[in-house]
Amino acid sequence: MNQEVKKWIEAHKDELVEDVKALCSIPSVNAPAAGDEPFGEEPYKALMKAMEIAESYGFTTKNYDNYVASADFDPALPHSLDILGHTDVVPAGEGWTVTEPFKIIEKDGRLYGRGTSDDKGPLLASMFALKAIKELGIPLKKGVRVIIGSDEETGSTDIAHYFETEKPASMTFSPDAEFPIINIEKGQFRGKLSAGFAEDTATPRVLSLEAGVALNAVPQKAVIRFEGLDRAAAEPVMAEVSKECNVEISFTADQEITVIGESAHASTPESGRNAGLAAVILLSRLPLHESEELKLVKKIPALFPYGVTDGSGIGIKLHDEESHDLSCTLDLYHIDPAHMEFSFDARTPVSATKENCEDRAAAAVKAAGFTWSTPGMVPPHVVSADSDFVKTLLSAYTDVTGLPGECMAIGGGTYVHDIENGVAFGAVLPGIDTRMHGADEFIDISNLVTAAEVYAEAILRLCS
Repeated sequence: MNQEVKKWIEAHKDELVEDVKALCSIPSVNAPAAGDEPFGEEPYKALMKAMEIAESYGFTTKNYDNYVASADFDPALPHSLDILGHTDVVPAGEGWTVTEPFKIIEKDGRLYGRGTSDDKGPLLASMFALKAIKELGIPLKKGVRVIIGSDEETGSTDIAHYFETEKPASMTFSPDAEFPIINIEKGQFRGKLSAGFAEDTATPRVLSLEAGVALNAVPQKAVIRFEGLDRAAAEPVMAEVSKECNVEISFTADQEITVIGESAHASTPESGRNAGLAAVILLSRLPLHESEELKLVKKIPALFPYGVTDGSGIGIKLHDEESHDLSCTLDLYHIDPAHMEFSFDARTPVSATKENCEDRAAAAVKAAGFTWSTPGMVPPHVVSADSDFVKTLLSAYTDVTGLPGECMAIGGGTYVHDIENGVAFGAVLPGIDTRMHGADEFIDISNLVTAAEVYAEAILRLCS
């Protein structure tokens, strides 16, 4: 590890912390386009703030129609390394206890708030690494560009826009996941189950169920509204389902029940407690009028059993040695008196195909009486663990942290999923759950500093 760089980052870490606080305080959740703001006002503000920070670090910036910004260490050098991060975030969600989602606080050596670990904190750590190299006057022979996106969480149309006019560098890493390095990202497979039916006004009945804020997050909260539900008859069933699913279930109004579980990223659904599924199970057991609507609802727990995240209920359970198990989670729920729809997110191993995945799910959903739709399957992303690029990144990581470096396969998709020779490289250290996409998201300040040191060392080895 370059000790001069290490000392500089440690001496200036308070500046990094303040920049992370400032950027994360902007509630940059995707919203409808407004004028020249393609993802809404707040994502635009966050992108502009990131550009401002990059310019203060001495980088040359460029704005790509408010979709993406770039920050070049030195635009005169040959474009060789891209560092790809994003300033948009998932919705705040419920259940925050340490602070409000966009009121960033420092507590016990941690920064709490939405975006601190996904991905504003890591993005700024990589930029700070470049700042250290620039401030110390260390020359580079190859150009480094930080690409700052603003639509990673809802489709990555920003990066598609960027690559309409720019070419990727020969090497790309994204600080949008975990260390040591992720060279395999599973494929993605999403589907929607829906049904329409004649409204049945007989009571007691369900008026609505709503759960889920994003397709890539296990729902933490579900709200069900009823007509004619007998509270005394409902309470024993509520207690039973609450214990069985390890969720909180309570009346929050006379004819309203709220279920509180625990959110998790869709790539690791087993770490959450799915409030939407628990709510559906509750509906299937309450003493309600046996309508066509209720008959369909009762089929959901068989297709997506509570606590089962391998896709076996819809026939898509898969495993291979290279990328491990398929994961599947039902994350968006909507029921009204004449319509219902549910959407799932599956992360598929390298061995997944249309025949053993998409076709099987379609058959299971249709057999249960639902209409089926899907955007199709996104293939996995693989970069060879034997490449010089990957080996250099791992050596930098190991030398800085003293931890073993190894390649990993994950279910989460990162910005580099469609970029040749692109890998996810940090920024979260092993064994730490930063609650990204969940309540009380955080990043350890020491983690940010270490990440900046790793990135600086990697940049020097790749581009000096």
